[in-house]
Amino acid sequence: MRDDRTLDTQTTPGDPTDRSDDTPSTDRRTAFRASAAYARNLLHGPARARVALATGVLCCLGLAAVAQTQGESADAAARGDALTARAEATQRVEQDRPSRDADRAVTSATPAADPDTDTRPTRKPRPVDPAPVAGLTEAQMENAEAIVRTGREMGVPRRALVIAVATAMQESNLYNYASGVLPESQNYPHQAIGWDHDSVGLFQQRPSSGWGPVRRLMEPEFATRQFLSALEQVPGWQRMRLTDAAQAVQISAYPEHYAKHEWRATKVVEAIVPNGK
Repeated sequence: MRDDRTLDTQTTPGDPTDRSDDTPSTDRRTAFRASAAYARNLLHGPARARVALATGVLCCLGLAAVAQTQGESADAAARGDALTARAEATQRVEQDRPSRDADRAVTSATPAADPDTDTRPTRKPRPVDPAPVAGLTEAQMENAEAIVRTGREMGVPRRALVIAVATAMQESNLYNYASGVLPESQNYPHQAIGWDHDSVGLFQQRPSSGWGPVRRLMEPEFATRQFLSALEQVPGWQRMRLTDAAQAVQISAYPEHYAKHEWRATKVVEAIVPNGK
């Protein structure tokens, strides 16, 4: 070696010493020592060698820093993309919430009943009481309705209804009478008081003659049933004049007086039960 610590012997590429299989072991050890000396010269040799070594180290550090910076930039970009995607997803959820709430509201709402499939029973309209006719008061018309309603429940023909109403017009003027002679009758609902023996009710029926108990005879429905049941026992009553059919049941001292009420009774029955019903 020279004093400037450079290698004296330079090998050329074509020299047989480049081939490891042809190089003796002593020559290889010499080459290793030469390489180590070259490295020491770079570390402790002239300034040029140290500058070259420093430059190489800085280049390596710079490349590592650039690679790290690029990696951090990529991570930051990925985190930014993730945050953006999360914000967009949150915004879509907030936008979709009203529509979902509306859907739930519509779903939870009670569906309208289908008129074709609704099986709930329909409530029948309450019948309206007819207005009084033929000069009757409200109370008289209500008693006539009780007579007609009871007769229809018994299934008697319309003619029997007219006979019953006309008979009550003659006997009590369609008021529910108690008897002054029979104080017990006054214990029950009544609209007037008469004095014809023990006759009571719409048809002035006498308990002493076997028409029934006082309490029951004061009930318009019971009194009507008693009269119509007796009428149905009269042979051929359907073909009789109204006054004859009524007299056959009532055995009145004035048998012809029932006839004068026939037209009014017919009008009242027609108002309560129109023809064809």
